[in-house]
Amino acid sequence: MTTPARRHRTGVLSAPVWSASWWLRFGQAVMFVGLLIIASVLPDGAAHGVLTWPLSVVTLLVFLIGLQLVDRMGQVARTVWVGALFVLSTVLMWLSPTYLWIAFPLWLLGAAVLPLLTALLMTAVTLAVIVTALTMAGSEVVGSLMGPLVGAAIAVGLSRGVLKFEHEASEHRRLLDEVLRAHDETARLQREAGQLAERTRLAHDIHDTLAQGFSSIVLLARAAGRKAGDGQARELIAQIEATAAANLAESRRVVYALAPEDAGAGGLAAPLRRLTGEVADAIGAKWQVTVDPELPRLATATEVALLRAAQNALANVRQHSNATRIAVELARAGDHVHLDVVDDGVGFDPADPAEATLTGGYGLRALRERIGELGGVISVESEPGGGTAVTARLPLVLATEVGP
Repeated sequence: MTTPARRHRTGVLSAPVWSASWWLRFGQAVMFVGLLIIASVLPDGAAHGVLTWPLSVVTLLVFLIGLQLVDRMGQVARTVWVGALFVLSTVLMWLSPTYLWIAFPLWLLGAAVLPLLTALLMTAVTLAVIVTALTMAGSEVVGSLMGPLVGAAIAVGLSRGVLKFEHEASEHRRLLDEVLRAHDETARLQREAGQLAERTRLAHDIHDTLAQGFSSIVLLARAAGRKAGDGQARELIAQIEATAAANLAESRRVVYALAPEDAGAGGLAAPLRRLTGEVADAIGAKWQVTVDPELPRLATATEVALLRAAQNALANVRQHSNATRIAVELARAGDHVHLDVVDDGVGFDPADPAEATLTGGYGLRALRERIGELGGVISVESEPGGGTAVTARLPLVLATEVGP
């Protein structure tokens, strides 16, 4: 398995080890060094040794030093480095035609590490020098033009094609990682929602059965104690009352321990606050979560869908918004329940598919399908510089309507 590409502070992806880009860079380096040495020892190159050999050594040193530092260079430094190599190589080509061979690996290098327009400009200058040198050496005009031109086109096309392939492969790996993380998070949220729902159900059952039963026993024992004439009977009834009161208190403690935070809202408040807080802490934003305290316990499928909607919207806030404030609200509106995630970030134009990252991603498409299966809808409102609001609206389905 290849090592994932690393993103440096310059914003340029370095070549993953053993990837196509790595092999292209390795082959280009071996070719450049080999051809430079061969051109220097050939008779024609040696004939100009007083000028070409020192210049060849300088070119080799500049190439090897830059090759070690290229992944830590900024764009300006990369351009200066490659530009220096083009200038030195052009001088060598002008002094001796044997150095024309080093142009091909140099074109590969330029197209691999420079912006396309800069690489094409340097390639064109070198190509003009080569054509002039070959023409002055007596080569046919067509041959001296077509050969270098085809070589330059192949070199630039090969480098850019490999870069494009590596970029797509890196993007696929990133998307796969996001899908796997989203799958794990969804599974965790589903387990959490199920646990919260079960705890709430047990709390309600204990409150409505055991706690009420013990309360009734206490009341009956008190009434019986007042009417009992025998002292021993009153003592036994008092023990019954004390035991029932103790068990009533214990059952109430169990109900309190089992009931999730804001149990009336189906236990959604705690995970929503946790998710929002994690995102806000990651981007340094202020946050607020508002959950309707009168919202009844929802069906597990509805709770999981709402949590998934919050996770998806908050993930987009974290990745794209640069927001300073995040607000999440869960409330009832008639026979529906809606979840709103609002940020004051950079926003986008929903009518422009190229920039509508919230409406164009796989995650939201899957979420729309999931919400749609439950009879709900997802809506997105945004504008450039005006923040973004994502709303998930679902029919209000109570837990009691789909079973215990």
